Amino acid sequence: MKHRAVKRRSVVLGLGATAGVAAVGGIALSAQASGGTSTSSSSDAGSLAFDPDAYTELTTTVTDTAGDEHAVKYHFWKAITYVAKPVDATYQSLNVSVPVEIDGTAVDASNAPILFANSVGGYMPSSVADATGIGAGGMGGGMGGGAPGGAPSSSPSASASASASAPGANGNTNATGGALSSNQLLALAAGYVVVEPGARGRTLKNSAGEYYGVAPAAIVDLKAAVRYVRANKGVIPGDTDRIVSAGTSAGGALSSLLGASGDSPLYAEYLEELGAADASDAIFATGAWCPITDLEHADGSYEWNWGGNALSTGAQVDQTVSKALRSQFAEYQAGLKLKGLNGFGTLNARNYDEYLVKQYLEPSATTYLAALSDTARETYLAANTFITWKNGRAGFSWADFLTHVGARKKNTPAFDAFDLSAGENNEFGKGTVISRHFTAYSLKNDTTGLTAKRLDSDIPEMLRLMNPMYFLADKPNAGRSKHWWIRLGTKDSDTSLTVSANIAAAANGLGDDVDHLYYWDQGHGANTDPGDFIAWIAKVTGHKAKAGAKVEKQ
Repeated sequence: MKHRAVKRRSVVLGLGATAGVAAVGGIALSAQASGGTSTSSSSDAGSLAFDPDAYTELTTTVTDTAGDEHAVKYHFWKAITYVAKPVDATYQSLNVSVPVEIDGTAVDASNAPILFANSVGGYMPSSVADATGIGAGGMGGGMGGGAPGGAPSSSPSASASASASAPGANGNTNATGGALSSNQLLALAAGYVVVEPGARGRTLKNSAGEYYGVAPAAIVDLKAAVRYVRANKGVIPGDTDRIVSAGTSAGGALSSLLGASGDSPLYAEYLEELGAADASDAIFATGAWCPITDLEHADGSYEWNWGGNALSTGAQVDQTVSKALRSQFAEYQAGLKLKGLNGFGTLNARNYDEYLVKQYLEPSATTYLAALSDTARETYLAANTFITWKNGRAGFSWADFLTHVGARKKNTPAFDAFDLSAGENNEFGKGTVISRHFTAYSLKNDTTGLTAKRLDSDIPEMLRLMNPMYFLADKPNAGRSKHWWIRLGTKDSDTSLTVSANIAAAANGLGDDVDHLYYWDQGHGANTDPGDFIAWIAKVTGHKAKAGAKVEKQ
């Protein structure tokens, strides 16, 4: 049996928020799906052929950012194993959603862009195996970025429990990372094909006690998933030469890495071990929200940004450690020799604050305040007197901005913890070893009793495989994405504001198309302009929307 619907049901897939206020942080988006329970649509182990008939037909209602509803009928392929020799098919599988009718008008998505949206958060495992429709894939738990991972699962195929709209998240923010289903749903309603891949993550452990989802498993899996899509060109719907990735937090890091490292031979051995398709893993465009990346330099950049801010308890972090890490950042940033956007000049630790304020922060505040009513703007400015408002533009100092943000999220070091408690320590685990240091500084200051004088010999390779900056600033990769959509909240102290700005500067310096901005007063996982992202995909891919497929009122 292929795609016969045998049971009707309704599943809530959407996100709720106030309609019509996307410009100041809101998004209206809801969806309900109905359709038949799917028969097995997974490809047989060892087979990398896409079965065009193995779908379930579903219907959903998507509310766009203008508050208008769109009825979408789509074909849904579930849990297709994307490698011939999977380590764990629960995670190494993908879902495909293809619109066939929008607002009563038939849609031909055979040449539509493909949104490739991962749901990774905190470098945790993510699975689409239990999804009942688009946007319902999830991760195996854990917080975004450097949050402690806790005791990893002892099951080799632990089920993912956190949905794409995790507890505590709302329609435009997902503090745990993972894919924001707003992107997938709006893309579907725009007539795009949506591919949602699962991937192994750091907490997966087999019966022998070996961690099989640590670096570089997640990026290798996502590359293999892209190769599967590419290998099925002409069979799987959509334009396989117009794949656009999307991800948030660690998923944003993986999305940017996927874009930066396209077709790099460094991953060939890992892909071959999985039986990945013999096809390109380069993608056309990259969407990255609050990427937690450049991990070997993340502690230094974090302290440069947030070193003077107290913790939520009011306590200051160890300033000796903070200052040492800030010095490391200064050396690293000087070595990058990146030039800022709009002719700013070479970025360094002495001028990066001025750059962030002028290039990103003041424009962000200006956009936010300009969208408010006169009364609301007056109220906000009265409560935030550090901002000057003159001739329709916001102005303030870096020091006042830091005071405005307030408490920092993480202690120091934020990513390579002295006690090996950070999620990133687990990401660089190996074999039966749950966590390892990946910077010489933290190894030297280890508090767990380690006596090693040097990092493990494989750590440099793992760092290279996990860092998009290697492919953008160190050794520019010809197969990289040439279009970049990068977003971050101004109050996101899960990471440093310099991380995404460096990615943007590196890509811009290579001549790539870069659309990078910060969301004013938003935290980790913010996505306040999803309609603009969907429109951006159409712009950079040259896609012409069919009748009935508009999701954004102009």
